[in-house]
Amino acid sequence: MPVITCIEDLRALAEKRVPRMFYDYADSGSWTESTYRANESDFQKIRLRQRVAVNMEGRTLRTTMAGQAVSMPVAIAPTGLTGMQHADGEILGARAAEKFGIPFTLSTMSICSIEDIAAHTRAPFWFQLYWMRDREFMENLIGRAQAAGCSALVITLDLQVLGQRHKDLKNGLTAPPKPTLANLINLATKPRWCLGMLGTKRRGFGNLIGHAKGVSDMSSLSTWTREQFDPRLSWSDIEWIKKRWGGRLILKGIMDAEDARLAADSGADALVVSNHGGRQLDGAPSAVQALPAIADAVGRDIEVWMDSGIRSGQDVLKAVALGARGTMIGRAFLYGLGAMGEAGVTRALEIIRNELDITMGFCGHTDIRQVDRGILLPGTHPGSPADRSAGPSAA
Repeated sequence: MPVITCIEDLRALAEKRVPRMFYDYADSGSWTESTYRANESDFQKIRLRQRVAVNMEGRTLRTTMAGQAVSMPVAIAPTGLTGMQHADGEILGARAAEKFGIPFTLSTMSICSIEDIAAHTRAPFWFQLYWMRDREFMENLIGRAQAAGCSALVITLDLQVLGQRHKDLKNGLTAPPKPTLANLINLATKPRWCLGMLGTKRRGFGNLIGHAKGVSDMSSLSTWTREQFDPRLSWSDIEWIKKRWGGRLILKGIMDAEDARLAADSGADALVVSNHGGRQLDGAPSAVQALPAIADAVGRDIEVWMDSGIRSGQDVLKAVALGARGTMIGRAFLYGLGAMGEAGVTRALEIIRNELDITMGFCGHTDIRQVDRGILLPGTHPGSPADRSAGPSAA
């Protein structure tokens, strides 16, 4: 077993162990992937101020996200097909998150069902909902999440239509996947993954198959999903969801200050600055580039979080400094899962926590709740005076 020191180590191991079509599904963006790449590279441009002769004892990363106590300002983001990165992947991720003291978010498009997660964990988890045409099915999903004790509902706002991801088309990633010769040959090189999948009954979309009208197996799912994502989503629909849910509500996919104001006015508890990991609108700004303006616009009226591009504890710290009360991780979690199952998720969380803790100390802080833009070098981050003076091109 190689020594795992960073998220990149987990990514490299996951690439070896996960079948190509499922690895590429997680590790790709839409069209030219320019936004996908910028999500990471823009974090690297931000520079930190190191402070010395500051007492670093008693450091704490504990805070809250939407009123829920967390061991660090990180939650696991909803990711589709997680159970295809590793057998029973959503269950393993939820268990690791529970032990670590952070929230786990289950996707509508998960392999394991809402009921599977509830049966294998004790801590309340979050559930992510897509806006679909079948209102009866949506109400049933909300009811199932309530029955499972989910403590927050996450509404994804940026998937009314699907961005094209070239790798998925080339790999034949469909429901069910196409058994092409290339895919079968690739599967033969992943014995660990294949044995894991043979050992579980969870190979379909657990929240959909047997619950949605006309969806009895994987072959009938593809047509249903193409027809169900509703492009008519509006803010009045968010109000409809809010009334039926009645609990904590998080809106994910905000990239514009005007939309952030509408999200704050909706009565939601938090919004997530997110471009869907660069998987939807290619050519959009990175999430960290959009974060400061949104935090400045609505940060006193609603909790602002961010995801897309976080690969380290330093990235988390930079996001917090720029106004995020919390962050969500998707690919960093999936890399750990694909590499080593539950142990890999735990290792990913340990890496992020340790980097966050040590870097915060180097920057002269001992409490994550006190971190602000003062830890960043002026002119190196979005929203700084030098950045604003650069004009529209800086956005």
